[in-house]
Amino acid sequence: QVTLVESGGGLVQAGGSMRLSCAASGRMVGTYAMGWFRHPVGKEREFVAGISRSGSTTYYGDSVKGRFTISRDNAKGTVYLQMNSLKPEDTAVYYCAASAGTAAAMAATRDACDYWGQGTQVTVSS
Repeated sequence: QVTLVESGGGLVQAGGSMRLSCAASGRMVGTYAMGWFRHPVGKEREFVAGISRSGSTTYYGDSVKGRFTISRDNAKGTVYLQMNSLKPEDTAVYYCAASAGTAAAMAATRDACDYWGQGTQVTVSS
């Protein structure tokens, strides 16, 4: 069992930056691929970023490429999402997820995720 707790959300102006953290507890987090998804109001949950177990491979959704960076610290059991050049359309609840499969699979379908956090709200004002 893995428990995921997100933090770092809040309100930021367009063009600003924010860093989300996901603290994982339970089984060794280094054995899981990790990722971030987001759920804007009135839309479906979408893939944002994914990272392999070692951190050597990353994946990004098209709308965040070049602006967001995912990273992980397995010793601390934490995954990060650095968000720069934020836009109002980035407003959503952001969820951390863990998969016993691959980060590539997480990028393809949220069904590949085995564990989810409860989410943290990110609001970008124009």
